[in-house]
Amino acid sequence: MRRDDLPEPSDNTADDQAGSASKRWQLDRIVAELRASREETHSIRRDGEARRAPSRDALQAILDGLTEALFPRHYGQFDLDGENIDYFVGNRLSFALDSLCEQIHRGALFVGDDLIPGFRRESAIALTRNFASQLPTVRGLLINDLRAAFVGDPAARNFPEILIGYPGMTAIIHHRLAHLLYRRDARLIARLIAEIAHTRTGIDIHPGATIGSGFFIDHGTGVVIGETAIIGDNVRIYQAVTLGARHFPTDDDGHLVKGDMRHPIVEDDVVIYAGATILGRITIGRGSTIGGNVWVTKDVPPNSIVTQATARNKQG
Repeated sequence: MRRDDLPEPSDNTADDQAGSASKRWQLDRIVAELRASREETHSIRRDGEARRAPSRDALQAILDGLTEALFPRHYGQFDLDGENIDYFVGNRLSFALDSLCEQIHRGALFVGDDLIPGFRRESAIALTRNFASQLPTVRGLLINDLRAAFVGDPAARNFPEILIGYPGMTAIIHHRLAHLLYRRDARLIARLIAEIAHTRTGIDIHPGATIGSGFFIDHGTGVVIGETAIIGDNVRIYQAVTLGARHFPTDDDGHLVKGDMRHPIVEDDVVIYAGATILGRITIGRGSTIGGNVWVTKDVPPNSIVTQATARNKQG
């Protein structure tokens, strides 16, 4: 049969197919039950008009733009020179910050922060401006992280290799940006950025975690750092390390207490090897070494070595 001999499609073909699918899958019943779940039995939407959620795609583009502005010759354009590099950085910042401001405002509306007296679009602009003012400081911290990686990894041959090739470096770039936003109460946006980093690197750092200068994550896959963890300067950790909570306090009604200080404090110059699990609001003393695959739930004195077999002072 020639193509010209095929019957012309009916104007009602699409409607017929939709009706057939509706009957085949019992869509009318399922749609009605989902509506009942959404609006009545399992509703999670606050009252009022529906609000648009922040865009994960937009946030990924924002992260890329900010990273290019921080490291223009490594993540931006290799051929930038003294005459055009500032223009390039300004251009990237302009687009990234405009978009970030929109996402911050959208995120606040989506979770209901617009109910806070005085919250307006101007609040998102002020927050974004404050965030932007801290970018030079963040770059300084990231350079210290880069140097720590170079010193701490004998396989590292140069800074560019670490900057564009190490997942731990990518994770800490994202975290330092997310932490700025978290500290300024743009918490939904900060959490989404942290999850973008988690997806890209396999490293899960809550944006609330406080991390000092010269931080190095070697290899990195499976690292988990909780919301209230505090990490000092010049700390090095390896893959599959967990800085987590030992238990979750509840109030008199049995509800979890939010914001409780439940994650470890890791002081300066600590090394934590692969697979170590450190739980609870405990302190790992300055200069200590935590061996691989240990389970730590009590304070560790300064300058200690903790292994599966024993715990002893470095001077002992």
